Amino acid sequence: MISFLKMLLAAFIFPGFLFLSVYSLVLDFIDRKLYARMQNRVGPPWYQPVADFFKLIGKKTLIPVEANKMMFRIMPLVSLAAVAAAFLYVPVLGQDAVFSFDGDLIIVLYFLTVPPIAAFLAGWYSRGVYATIGATRILTQLFVYEVPLFISLLAPTLIAGTWSISELTAFYAAHPLYALINLPAAFAALISFQCKLERAPFDTPEAETEIVSGALVEYGGRLLAFFKMAHSCELVLVISLFSAVFLPFMTGYVFADFLLYIVKTLVILLLLTLMRVSMARLKINNVVSFCWKVLAPVALFQVVLNLVIRGSLQI
Repeated sequence: MISFLKMLLAAFIFPGFLFLSVYSLVLDFIDRKLYARMQNRVGPPWYQPVADFFKLIGKKTLIPVEANKMMFRIMPLVSLAAVAAAFLYVPVLGQDAVFSFDGDLIIVLYFLTVPPIAAFLAGWYSRGVYATIGATRILTQLFVYEVPLFISLLAPTLIAGTWSISELTAFYAAHPLYALINLPAAFAALISFQCKLERAPFDTPEAETEIVSGALVEYGGRLLAFFKMAHSCELVLVISLFSAVFLPFMTGYVFADFLLYIVKTLVILLLLTLMRVSMARLKINNVVSFCWKVLAPVALFQVVLNLVIRGSLQI
């Protein structure tokens, strides 16, 4: 009974959904503040993400007449639920996640595909012109970044010999020099995550100067608040996953490892923000070309390299 209560506490409070929600607001503020300062602007106050969320919650929800009302309503919740579920398999306190089993990396990758599909369905069933264009761009971009993203995240498992994120982190924490082998995959994964999050230069699906706000142009009120919250939580999820797979440096002390987790996630966020502020938006055909001609070959090179190393070292 006590272990069950501890599991519930971990899943819903810390390091579960409550921590994910709060930390997503913190990273949202830091991201926006860094983005503004790099553009020589002041940026928002610390409470702006919270104020934006409650402002949207208090607004009336309007649903287009021609929209599929059921799909319109449930897609934000589906997106948020998928991100929250995936986060439970990613280590935050040391090497162990809330839930872990051999193959949970595949489950996390599956859950990562849900938010963009939910956004596509939300835009498609909104029945608006701009929403439909944004939805098709989301699906097009999904098809091109998923391949290098999946390959680059699975490549490190070839050396570690496990598909469990916790065991993967533990292996590379015990063999930190092996983590250096995965630098090409880390490069591909970082850029693929930027593309997945639809941040510049891969923000074509949103493209406010072209199609207003993409697939979610018809959304407002609490439904838009849930979508934005899911997107902020997804940022925490992908940064945490990248940290667990490619930066598995641990001290063995829970509190120190948690502080190290905060530092690593902030460093990754800084890199994503630098990429966002220093590059102009790519056209969708350029995104497709870049993912297939650059990211995919780099990820495949990592797979071949890891297979050769695994065979030569008899790991």
